[in-house]
Amino acid sequence: MKPKWSALLGAALLAVVALVAGLLVLGPKTIAAGSAAADPSAAPVEDPAAELAATTDERRNMVLILMDDFSLELLRTMPEATKMAAEGATYQNSFVIDSLCCPSRAALLTGQTPHHTKVLTNTQNDPEHPVGGWSAFQRYGNLEKQFSIGLQKAGYTTGFVGKYINAYEATLDADGKRVPPPKVPGWDTWNALLGGAYGGWGYQSTYLDSDGNVQLHNHPQPARNASVQEKDAAYATNVTRDYALDFINAHRDDEDPYFLEIAAYGPHSRLGHHYPGLDTWFPPAVADQAPAGDPSGGNCGRVACADLTLKDLVGYGDDRSDNVPTYLGRGGRTSQAPAWRTNKVSLSDETALSQYRDRARMVQSIDRMIAQVREAAGEDTYIVLTSDNGFHLGQHQLNGGKGAPYDSDTRVPLVVVGPDVVPGKRSQFVNNIDLAPTFLDLAGAPTPAYVSGTSFAETLSRPRLPGGRYAFFEHTYAKSHPGEVDLDSGSGGTIDIIPSYIAVRGSQGLLVRFDLDKSWKGTDYAYELYRYDRPWEDRNVFAEDHAKPYARDLMRRLDAYEGCTPAVCRALTR
Repeated sequence: MKPKWSALLGAALLAVVALVAGLLVLGPKTIAAGSAAADPSAAPVEDPAAELAATTDERRNMVLILMDDFSLELLRTMPEATKMAAEGATYQNSFVIDSLCCPSRAALLTGQTPHHTKVLTNTQNDPEHPVGGWSAFQRYGNLEKQFSIGLQKAGYTTGFVGKYINAYEATLDADGKRVPPPKVPGWDTWNALLGGAYGGWGYQSTYLDSDGNVQLHNHPQPARNASVQEKDAAYATNVTRDYALDFINAHRDDEDPYFLEIAAYGPHSRLGHHYPGLDTWFPPAVADQAPAGDPSGGNCGRVACADLTLKDLVGYGDDRSDNVPTYLGRGGRTSQAPAWRTNKVSLSDETALSQYRDRARMVQSIDRMIAQVREAAGEDTYIVLTSDNGFHLGQHQLNGGKGAPYDSDTRVPLVVVGPDVVPGKRSQFVNNIDLAPTFLDLAGAPTPAYVSGTSFAETLSRPRLPGGRYAFFEHTYAKSHPGEVDLDSGSGGTIDIIPSYIAVRGSQGLLVRFDLDKSWKGTDYAYELYRYDRPWEDRNVFAEDHAKPYARDLMRRLDAYEGCTPAVCRALTR
């Protein structure tokens, strides 16, 4: 979706018209715009005693563990995460609104779509009119819309640890001294690890002094001859863990409840520099690394590293010749559009397998952190595990990276444990913009009208409740500028080739409208449609299926999603 702000009002009005027309034929499962609950008559009878406790007297502590670029095939390698999934609620249809770091994180923090946050890319691009990164996040009023502010008003003590928003960094003053980044409202404890943490070692973090001002703490890279214990004590994931445990231990006996977000840098690739002797794009903790000369060794958790193969990457190497987008003309006539997947396939099988195994090694330190956080927080705490986006590594012949609308990039884990959570899998569609209203709901706090997501709190104790049936995605093309962290240098690809798009995903298929015109003024729309009668986006069937009922339903919803208001956005998922 391109940032043509002057057209948003008109697009929203058109969306409402399209929605009204569409709702007449969508059936009884569609709910009223803005409603958070489905028709009670459609809900199965459940035990009323299983209701979640969200009253003022019974508010629970909450912890969000957010991973970075985590792809689902890694989950089975993690002992504690697997245990957590067995003991809690697992949402099988969990997606992100934008499969790119900064837009996804902005959406999660506010419960809004990218076309509402106006955080569309990772970097600002134009300093005068930023379209992404920290500049856009603060410029367009998102700081005041973070769900953490609502939790504070409800009496929660809030803490943040780890990776925040892209380009939230220290700056240099006239004397060359590093100046801390600005204070962020909504957080009582503020331990953000700055961008140097992508490399694993050698970075800075923030803390609040006694006057509430942001200060910097240095985490120097240990000497090359330091012990494994010394090196791993300074590893970014382990420092994130230590900050998290400090917060929990300081507040678990408080009278007031707390909320803690733990945002790990793993398993995102490093940027540029690497620790001496560790020349990998995905740096694990030293204790988990493969020994020199043994590429199949090291610690891959529940699965031996040697047993991880490219067959685990669903759709790896799939021929893209049948994925070319399709034009839709008058009278329903279709024609082939130019291919946008024109990148050279430079990721070798050997490199892909090596990086897959390093990513599995990398998440083991996160898994140990999960175990320690769960033990410290206790069973009466809601703990949520998810990721800001997925990651493709040779699927769709896209080399490595994210940003695409496909399952490898948009589908993420969502596991919840805590009081009154009924274990088992959930089939409802959930998006990461639904997390903010869910946290507010669990806290007994009101959800602001600007939130585009819908709480799924009730499904934690009532797994069969009706919920979302569709997920929407959007992505904005922007030529990468200095500071872009997702150029996929380590994997041989580039995010620059993915066009702007909006998309809708239902149980039967995925419909994507790409804008093949890379300018921000023109449009050149073409479509891809995939049926999910096989486990990946195998072949674009838009030409043959676009007039079928399931495809027409997706098209109605996609048209109404363009520039949708929050209430319309919420209604379209039902």
